[in-house]
Amino acid sequence: MTSATATPPVAGETPPTIRERTGKAFAGSGGAFVGLVILVIALSVTAPNFLSTRNFTNIIDQVTVLGILALGATFVIIVGGIDLSVGSILALSGITMGWLYQNAGVPLPLAMVIAVLVGGVAGLINGLGVTIFRLPAFIATLAMMSIARGLANLITDGQQIVGYPQWFYELSTNRYFGFLSITVALLLLLFVAGWAFLRYRRAGRSLYAIGGGQEVARLAGINVRRTTTSVYVVAGLLAGVGAIVLSSRLDASAPSAATGYELDVIAAVVIGGASLMGGAGRVTGTIIGVLIIGVLRNGLNLLGVSPFIQQIVIGLVIAVAVGSDVLRRKSNR
Repeated sequence: MTSATATPPVAGETPPTIRERTGKAFAGSGGAFVGLVILVIALSVTAPNFLSTRNFTNIIDQVTVLGILALGATFVIIVGGIDLSVGSILALSGITMGWLYQNAGVPLPLAMVIAVLVGGVAGLINGLGVTIFRLPAFIATLAMMSIARGLANLITDGQQIVGYPQWFYELSTNRYFGFLSITVALLLLLFVAGWAFLRYRRAGRSLYAIGGGQEVARLAGINVRRTTTSVYVVAGLLAGVGAIVLSSRLDASAPSAATGYELDVIAAVVIGGASLMGGAGRVTGTIIGVLIIGVLRNGLNLLGVSPFIQQIVIGLVIAVAVGSDVLRRKSNR
């Protein structure tokens, strides 16, 4: 195993300027980080109580579910796919958990495990639709979005499920060290695991190969179908985990839960530097993208901006992020 060493400058070669070194340091998600800093500074000046410790705790709580879903979407987008069904799968998983606990007498810990498995099964169907039946990812996951949401409403006739035990609610409300809840700690652990997987595992690096070109990846010995299917399964499993976290926060499960989350999830991943064309993306960038979405929504709420205008703002942010990716790819050719 070789270790990377700094290459000494060649005689007569102009050493890189500070700007060039900074550009390399801020490649990928660096621009998003600068955007996050600017956003925080702007809202600190304009939004009342934005800089309070309580508000930052609220932001972290609010982005926990988004972060879990965005982690799964990062893997999907890296392989060149898209998943529009994560919000609906979350709702179906949450309703399944609540129905099993309240109506079937299943112990809540077991119902939580089944909820995650339900998400995994939905993700498996997505993956098989893309790899075996050759459906475009957009169509396969759009169909699952409709099916999962319909099933969630069918199970409870559109009614939400309430009445979880106190310990379940406390998973997201009890604070350790003054700010850390169990659900936030879970998010951090998942992010660390996802980062390590992409950086150090061969299977993680193979995702980039598939996103860069499926045929080349296949010739390199990568099982493209199995890997791609596994990515959608992981996204579904994480949607099931997100259902548990959201139900804990709200102390309820609803068939309408996570409606519209698909937009925020894709926005967070793309803002963080991932390319919708595949082959690019990183967990650290997704973290920054999630924080940008969370901070932006929180700041607009504090400023009293209409939710409808917030949707417009998020849409513009997505357009800018995707446009920047297109320009970056053209400049690299």
